[in-house]
Amino acid sequence: MIACASHADRHISTPPERSSSDVTPGDVAPNVSAPDARVSSPRALWAPQPSTRGDADTEFVEVTYPFPVRYRSFHAQGLPLRMAYMDVAPPTAALATVVLLHGKNFSGAYWEATAGALVGAGFRVVMPDQVGFGKSSKPTAYQYSFQALATHTRELLDELGVESAHVVGHSMGGMLAVRYALMFPKQSRSLVLVNPIGLEDYGQQLPYPSIDAWTADERGKDLDAVREYMKQNYFAGEWKPEYEPLLAIQRASLASPAWPELALVSAKLYDMILTQPVVGEFHRLQVPTLLIIGQRDRTAVGKAWAAPDVRETLGDYPRLGREAARAIPKAKLVELPKLGHLPQFEAPSVAHAALLDFLCQAGPCRQAESR
Repeated sequence: MIACASHADRHISTPPERSSSDVTPGDVAPNVSAPDARVSSPRALWAPQPSTRGDADTEFVEVTYPFPVRYRSFHAQGLPLRMAYMDVAPPTAALATVVLLHGKNFSGAYWEATAGALVGAGFRVVMPDQVGFGKSSKPTAYQYSFQALATHTRELLDELGVESAHVVGHSMGGMLAVRYALMFPKQSRSLVLVNPIGLEDYGQQLPYPSIDAWTADERGKDLDAVREYMKQNYFAGEWKPEYEPLLAIQRASLASPAWPELALVSAKLYDMILTQPVVGEFHRLQVPTLLIIGQRDRTAVGKAWAAPDVRETLGDYPRLGREAARAIPKAKLVELPKLGHLPQFEAPSVAHAALLDFLCQAGPCRQAESR
């Protein structure tokens, strides 16, 4: 079980329904998705076929989330889509709303402890699964872009009656959060980047792997390879039993009859990351920004495709965090020694203290048991 905020359930309520979304009760076991396991060379190309799978194969209805799950139904790119999300609030009027954006290898569920800390301090928290992730639709015939995902997130918040929100992004969610803040600066109260990827332009440092090559690579991985990747890149070579829930949706993906289609979706998402950098636009950010950087992190998307001498330079988070803090106007940098890619998971009290200190600068927050 992932550690969660002390007695967080006593502080959390579900806001009134504001749309025709479906509701699926969630259990208290968190889980996350599709890790970034890689091999150093592409395997034989695989020709994807149009998906005829049902939602049960690709939306993981059997996987439990820590809070009730709702769905926003909409159409985009000519496709009927569903976007899963969790929406939790304090028992009294919220100070503000915080939207938590997950990483490439995760879903909204791994934000459980962070949501508990935020709700305990008086914030409403919205945790979407982006299209292509978690319990949301995962279409193969869809052009994935950070602009599209940011637009879907803004439309979700509009439906929920949220005019503006603090935007927190982790890992790939950091790239999405930057794009969101650039597209919707007036709707972004602040920006928090927790060990974001994309602090460097990967596409400029490695040969372009085609989507076919990414797909073949994804199809060749197994759970042990995923675990080893997380162990080495996220946790500095140390794996603990309490990290196993991070593999829950990946385990379900590998076991799903729809795994070939899911591998193609994952490949398209990697392509999005490599071909849509945001680091060159940091200077355009207009909102107060906090960088929370675990100093042991060495994550870099596509690292295994890079030449050996280049590979050694990628994912240097101590350097990258400082460069980003200099490039982003109004940025504050908090460096967390001895922590890796998931400080909010590895040491929740430390990461949440930095987050709440930043969010509460605009006004006093309520005393939270979880802090």
